[in-house]
Amino acid sequence: MNTIFSEMESVVQSYARSFPVVFNRASGSYLYDEDGNAYLDFLAGAGSLNYGHNNPLLKRALLDYIESDGITHGLDMHSSAKARFLEVFREQILKPRDMDYRMQFTGPTGTNAVEAAMKLARKVTGRTNIISFTNGFHGCSLGAVAATGNQHHRGGAGVELNNVTRMPFCGYHGRDTDTLKMMDKLLSDPSSGIDMPAAVILEAVQGEGGLNVAANDWLKGLEKLCRKHKILMILDDIQAGCGRTGTFFSFEASGIKPDIITLSKSLGGYGLPLAVVLMSPELDQWLPGEHNGTFRGNNHAFVTAAAAVENYWSDDGFSREIQQKAELVTKRFKKIAEQEGMTELRLKGRGLMQGLECRNGDVASAITAEAFKRGLVIETAGNHSQVVKCFCPLTISEEELNKGLDILAQSVAQVFKENKMSRVS
Repeated sequence: MNTIFSEMESVVQSYARSFPVVFNRASGSYLYDEDGNAYLDFLAGAGSLNYGHNNPLLKRALLDYIESDGITHGLDMHSSAKARFLEVFREQILKPRDMDYRMQFTGPTGTNAVEAAMKLARKVTGRTNIISFTNGFHGCSLGAVAATGNQHHRGGAGVELNNVTRMPFCGYHGRDTDTLKMMDKLLSDPSSGIDMPAAVILEAVQGEGGLNVAANDWLKGLEKLCRKHKILMILDDIQAGCGRTGTFFSFEASGIKPDIITLSKSLGGYGLPLAVVLMSPELDQWLPGEHNGTFRGNNHAFVTAAAAVENYWSDDGFSREIQQKAELVTKRFKKIAEQEGMTELRLKGRGLMQGLECRNGDVASAITAEAFKRGLVIETAGNHSQVVKCFCPLTISEEELNKGLDILAQSVAQVFKENKMSRVS
C-alpha cells in the first residue's frame, strides 16, 4: 500500500485501520480500490452519505452550479444558493411537520452545531450545567466531548471536562427502572447536588453508543419533564436524522417538539460538509457575530442539500422505501441471530441504522474484518465496540441490500465456526 500515509498522516486515523486499501472511486452503494476491487458500502461515511456516493441527481445540480460560476465561499453573506435551500427546507421539511424554527449555520461539522446549541442554551437560560445521557455521542471538540459518554473520546481532551451531568438513557438500567422519575426527583430536590441545567442533550437513537433506541413514551416523558423544570431540550439528530430511521427526523413518531435540533452529516446530501442548528424563534437571542466561523455556509452544500430535499422528501414515497428496506434488514438480522443463537446475537437499532450486538468487541471486530475480505465495508459501534452496525445508503437497491446482508451472514457464520473450533481445540 502507498507508504505516504504511514510517512505523513497522523496515527490518530481510525477507519483506515479497519479498511487497509486505497480507495479511488465510488458510485451509488459501492467503493472501489486502486486495483478495481468493489466493496459494498454499509458505512456510508458514518451516515453522511444517505443518498449514496456521487448521486447523479445531486451531482448534476452541483456541476451546473459550479459551471455557472456560482458562489463557493461567502462567509454568512446572503446568496441565491442559501435562499433556495432555506425555502426548500421550510416548504418541504418544516411546514408539513408543523415545525417553526429559525436556522443557524455553524461551522461545517456536527460537533460545531452541538457547541453552538449548548452555548445558546446557556446564554438564554443563564445556567451552565447540561444534562447528557449514558452512551451519548455528540462530537470531539471540548464542549461536545464533555457531553459525550465514551471514555476513549473523553480521554483525548487533555483537560478537565466540566458543566455536564450524566443521566441514564432510556433502558440503561433495564425496562423496569423509571429513569425519568429518578431525574425528576434529583431535579426537584435542592440538596441532590445536581445543578439545574440549561438543557438536556440527547439522540433519539444513539449511533456510536450502540444503536440504543429511546422509546416514544420516554421521549414524551422527557419533554414533559423539561417543560416542568424550564429546561431546554436539544435533540442531536446529526447521525440519526435526514431519513436514517425512516422519517426525516428520528423523533417524529414520538410527536415531541424539541427546543433545539442539530443537523449535519447527510444534510448536505452529497457528502459535502454542512451543519445547522434549528431553534425555536424565541431562543434566537444571539448578538451579531457572537457565534462565528469562517466556513459557516457551504454554498456547494446548499445546492446539493436543496436538491436532496426536492428529489427525496417532496412526499412520503422515499420514507416508505426506507421503512420497507428496514423491515428487510430486521428480517434478515433475526434469521442470522436465530441461526447462531439468540444468546449470542441481539438485534439493536431502528430503520436503516440497525445492528447485531455480539457478546464482546472481539467477536464484532472479527465479523467486520471477515466481511471486508468478502467485499463489504461495515463497522462497529457500542460502549465496547460490540455492535456490528448496518449503515448502508438509504438509496441502496433491494438486490444490493440482500447481497450485503448475504456477505454479513456468511461472515457471522465463519467467525462463529472458527470460535467453536478454537474452543474445541
